[in-house]
Amino acid sequence: MGRIGTIARRTFLIGSAAIAGGVAFGVWRYRTPHANPLLDGLPEGAAALTPYVLITTEAITLITPRADKGQGAVSVQAALIAEELDVDLDQVETDPGPPDPAYYNTALSGDAVPFRSTDDSFLAETARTVMDAPMKFLGIQITGGSTTVPDGYEKLRRAGAVARETLKAAAARLHGVAAADLRTERGAVILPDGARLSYQSLAAAAAATDPVTDVALRAPDQWRLIGKPMQRVDILAKSTGTQSYGIDMALPGMVHAAVRLSPVQGGTVLRHDARAAEQMRGVLRVVPVTGGVGVIADNTWRAMQAAQAITLESDPAPYPADMAGHWQTLSESFTPDRQDSRLRDDGDVDKALAGGADIEIEYRAPYLAHAPLEPVNATVLVTDARVDVWTGTQIPRFVQKNVARIAGVDTARVHLHAQMIGGSFGHRLEDQVVRHATELAMAMPGRPVKLTYSREEDMAHDFPRQIAMARGRGQVKDGRIEAYDLGIAMPSVMASQMGRQGLPVPGPDLQIVAGAWDQPYAVPHYRVTGYRAPELAPVSSWRSVGASSNGFFHDSLLDELIHAAGADPLEERLRLCSHAPSRKVLEAVGEMSGWGSALAPGRGRGVALCLSFSVPCAQVVEVTDTPAGIRIDRVFVAAEVGRVIDPVNFEGLVKGGVIFGLGHAMNCQITYADGATEQRNFDVYQGMRLYQCPEIMVRGLENDDKVRGIGEPPVPPAAPALANAIFVATGRRLREMPFDKFVTFA
Repeated sequence: MGRIGTIARRTFLIGSAAIAGGVAFGVWRYRTPHANPLLDGLPEGAAALTPYVLITTEAITLITPRADKGQGAVSVQAALIAEELDVDLDQVETDPGPPDPAYYNTALSGDAVPFRSTDDSFLAETARTVMDAPMKFLGIQITGGSTTVPDGYEKLRRAGAVARETLKAAAARLHGVAAADLRTERGAVILPDGARLSYQSLAAAAAATDPVTDVALRAPDQWRLIGKPMQRVDILAKSTGTQSYGIDMALPGMVHAAVRLSPVQGGTVLRHDARAAEQMRGVLRVVPVTGGVGVIADNTWRAMQAAQAITLESDPAPYPADMAGHWQTLSESFTPDRQDSRLRDDGDVDKALAGGADIEIEYRAPYLAHAPLEPVNATVLVTDARVDVWTGTQIPRFVQKNVARIAGVDTARVHLHAQMIGGSFGHRLEDQVVRHATELAMAMPGRPVKLTYSREEDMAHDFPRQIAMARGRGQVKDGRIEAYDLGIAMPSVMASQMGRQGLPVPGPDLQIVAGAWDQPYAVPHYRVTGYRAPELAPVSSWRSVGASSNGFFHDSLLDELIHAAGADPLEERLRLCSHAPSRKVLEAVGEMSGWGSALAPGRGRGVALCLSFSVPCAQVVEVTDTPAGIRIDRVFVAAEVGRVIDPVNFEGLVKGGVIFGLGHAMNCQITYADGATEQRNFDVYQGMRLYQCPEIMVRGLENDDKVRGIGEPPVPPAAPALANAIFVATGRRLREMPFDKFVTFA
């Protein structure tokens, strides 16, 4: 606790120093909203009542700046605005809006401070506020960290309420009545005599009315949308195959491109031979790009075929050429000089383990590809006047900045048209494809250039999930866990990812211990240490980031100690649990799964809990050891999110996270040979197949007073719950992923 306090005080002092020399100005600036970007070039008769609500004479448009990559972000953002604006989702259009500081993410600072998410002390809350200030001043517009709902829950409702009350004020002024005598319903202001004034008809008057910012948000018993099953705004298009993604972009005069990159990540091409490619049908240009060569042709297939015809030679990988070297680097990182953090150090672990440990184990988790269904792509048009970019991205302002730098123009001349994303899992937090597309478009000014990575290039040059290793030991006494000591070694995800954006990551990388150091257990002697390994292959955020591997490490060691103590896996977790909401999710999955009921021989039931992204999520997995291998029968999931916005989408996200976590634990890995990725398509990177998918039961709890996101928290507990169930069914402990190295799955 002393270490946490030291870091927290330092954070507070740094934040205070940042506004020193004028505290009043600093606070004023922090509280002052960014300018409304929708006011630029506003059509005549239109009203941009907030940065999130645009009303013209023809339409009501809700701005949904968090990227939709299949998780329903557009719908949930629109619903939060519509709830207070008094419109239904079938009455509005949605638009991602321009890249702008006004759309900075207010929820990212929560996981950026060294306090447990369960800590609501003054010091913890102050540190979060201090960390939010640079997010705002820098305009960090990012979709990630399961923050879309926490970021927008109050902010977007307030935007809708401000727009609603401003429209009422405009109607009151036009008709000489008191605003208090007006009400709203389905996109109209209702006058005392019952006359309906559509929002569109009031747009011009509202634009000339000062915004009404003193608004009260409606109580839950007045909600029409929040908490009710909704039909997502994109469901019809996706169900009929008419949804447009970035890969579907078609523009007049457009040409197509593909790339052939260095076989190694970050490698430099020393020389290449494109003579054969240049002679191929449809090829227009062969253009060097950063790290490789690009081909521009009259269609995508011809561009990809020509790119494959290019031979190139690059320098060696800047990381170990094969996997033995990667694992060896991690193994050598458990040293005091590589210690990155020790945020959890309760009791006296060294004294408790002085006489020896009852359990001493090593765990491993491999690199993993993002591998979304839509290969990354970007379309760029460079003209003398401006640069236009069409792509799906989670980092629009970084994209805008990098395109401006490459094209040599001011950022104001870069116009980003954000597209729907066909899956990401963190992949679209990178913008390498946009940088390459910009380099290619500069060779073809005046013509849109659409770059699509082949599946092979996409997977070979993905920035994968971090490789990680953990070493755990512990002691049991009188049927209970007495001491728990976990060390985790991995390269810094944040330093790798942010380094590609030219941003430093000062201090410890909390992702090294995320999903481990802050778990809600009160073990008498309890320590979690993070070791920052040297940089290996470049890595990036992968769905649930550090917790994706640490959930497996932490809960697996816990389960092994519980077994050594001879205790019941669920009962001992409940006994140790020191966080009421986490206890309730454990109780919920126990009740849902009928924990304690008898199982037939060859069947196993495993439980796991991981608190990540401030969400406690518990899972019980049931398996059967069949002659054909391990069959996953059922999964029970409970998660505490404070408020379930849409029960239908909530259930879908949880089930998707479970399948994602189980499938990758079963059989997925990225390995390197001669510095190059060995897995380059889905035939060798399968995940869970349809016939292997279990029945999944979901329960969302609403006991906390803070609203959280659910996109990532179901992933971390899936692997340990599966491993724990397999142990019960077979007696075999799985301590390394993927599990198919050791067992067969039916």
